[in-house]
Amino acid sequence: MLLRHPVAQGYCGAIDRLNEWMGLFWGYTILLVTFAVLYEVVARSLFNLPTTWSNESVIYVSAVAYLLSGGYALLYHRHVRIDLVHERFSPKARARLDLVTFVFFLLYVGTLTWVGGQMAWDSFSQSETTGTPWNPLIWPVKLAIPLAGLLLLLQGVANLLREIGLVEKKL
Repeated sequence: MLLRHPVAQGYCGAIDRLNEWMGLFWGYTILLVTFAVLYEVVARSLFNLPTTWSNESVIYVSAVAYLLSGGYALLYHRHVRIDLVHERFSPKARARLDLVTFVFFLLYVGTLTWVGGQMAWDSFSQSETTGTPWNPLIWPVKLAIPLAGLLLLLQGVANLLREIGLVEKKL
């Protein structure tokens, strides 16, 4: 029986939209990564003018895109799951299994958020840089770690609310 709790539905809709937006935004930053690689190849190969910023920019933008798109992947169930086993259970048994595995999910995202937050704060408070010739601040990249944990947590809760029947499942 689907309860369709209005507060839970509002929460799930808001989190879905947030992670949808984050996934699309950070997905499009891969175009910037492609441009930076292309620029570096042309500058280095044709003009013998390598950049000091391209390699690190590609690594850091790619890392942030990977981290902050995790909630988007979870929204669309694109994370690894053993469907062969999961699909063999009845819907009620799957909901119970999801409740049990959610505990492990909470441990994971809790650790990601807590430890990542400490790392980001330490980096920010020290004005940590990479120590390379370009030497950008590294805390913005480290801040993406706890934010990724938070986005995963929010989406995980939304998905769980759907699995246990408080909210209608997305089509």
